Amino acid sequence: MRALFRRLDGWLFAVMLLLAAAALGFLSTRFAHVSDWTAGGRTSLSAQSRAVLARLDGPVEITSYASPQSDLRQTVAGFLQRYQAVKPDLRLRFVDPQQDPAAMRKLGITVDGALIIRYGQREQRLDELSERSLTNALERLIRGSDRMVAFVTGDGERRADGKANADMGTFMAQLESRGMRAVPLNFSQVSAVPEHTDLVVLASPTVALPPGAAQALVDYVQRGGNLLWLTEPANDTLGLDPLASALGVHVLPGVLVDGSGAALGLHDPRIITRGDYPAQAITHGFTFTTLFPQASALAQVSQRDWAVAPFLRSGPQSWTEFQPIANDATSDIRFDAAAGELKGPLDFGLALSRLSPSPDKSEQRAVVIGDGDFLSNTFLGNGGNRALGERVFDWLLGDDKLVDLPPRGAPDRLVQISQGGLNAISVGFLVVLPLLLLLIGGTIVWRRRRR
Repeated sequence: MRALFRRLDGWLFAVMLLLAAAALGFLSTRFAHVSDWTAGGRTSLSAQSRAVLARLDGPVEITSYASPQSDLRQTVAGFLQRYQAVKPDLRLRFVDPQQDPAAMRKLGITVDGALIIRYGQREQRLDELSERSLTNALERLIRGSDRMVAFVTGDGERRADGKANADMGTFMAQLESRGMRAVPLNFSQVSAVPEHTDLVVLASPTVALPPGAAQALVDYVQRGGNLLWLTEPANDTLGLDPLASALGVHVLPGVLVDGSGAALGLHDPRIITRGDYPAQAITHGFTFTTLFPQASALAQVSQRDWAVAPFLRSGPQSWTEFQPIANDATSDIRFDAAAGELKGPLDFGLALSRLSPSPDKSEQRAVVIGDGDFLSNTFLGNGGNRALGERVFDWLLGDDKLVDLPPRGAPDRLVQISQGGLNAISVGFLVVLPLLLLLIGGTIVWRRRRR
């Protein structure tokens, strides 16, 4: 009798185990849970893409022109599932390109698998299936249209399409993928800023601007145009006083130096690093460290109906140095109040806004930064330089929904190991681990022989 109960217990356990497995199988078809333990969730949808989706107020429709005979439909559907998990009203439909070749020609689609993304009355075409390209397309839909950004040229400014170290080609190439179009603006060829220009950038001229060019910039500001002015030390001799007066700011003489740079491993005192920022819309929630190779301090000299908010400020150990500084010298400079040098903290980034004089706009915005190197091809990759530059452009263009998007990339792509840590890892793998394996193997052999 006891043996019968034991056998029944065994059969009951087997039945219960099968029922539990069947229940788990059924639940797995109804519910799904995915965990991503990588930094920033990079194997799922990035934080930047999720933030863009959160700013889309209505439904998004994506049409994929993919042949049903290929595997593209399954690939596209699987890729877009990550977006649909965050935005359920993102709809996907497939169209066989062979069924409507006239529509394909009208849309200019020549690639099998091309996507047409529609949001409201706007649409974007996408030929590349990647998170970066799709998220950029969604950003362009939020903007509504490409923004015209005119770069002043002809006076030694940084070029928007240049590849030289001092130019801004790398930065602007990234902005163009997000819906900004850079065009040159040479006042030797035109007498005024063209209409429909969304933003004018004056990026660190190296020679004096002709009086007509400076006046054209002043007229543009007075008409309500948005402006980004990247100035440099000694730029106060380039005939830009009328522009500074129109903005109510003053570029202070000298170059900003920071006495605490040596503690951070910086051998050039002219390099300013910042990790904390005054409260302003551009820097709201921004915690990345930025680097500015040579900066000028700025001061507000008059209101002129502008609301002025600093968003870049040097540390308490900084000052405006008047003496020339050698690249490898850090100990032969001293703060000299008698010479007129000013002690920090000092502002070197100002955001200005006011009611627009133009009846077509509600608000006019301008930004003055005492350094343009931080966006150059050489220094763009340092810390949060690129992310800060994107925020500045988004704010100036009035795209407030995009200002505080999290930056792209992951914080753990670069492994930094000290020499001591590297030595410990080497000894551990080359000596300690083999000895441990030998010890375990020897112990197992000894115990078996004792049996």
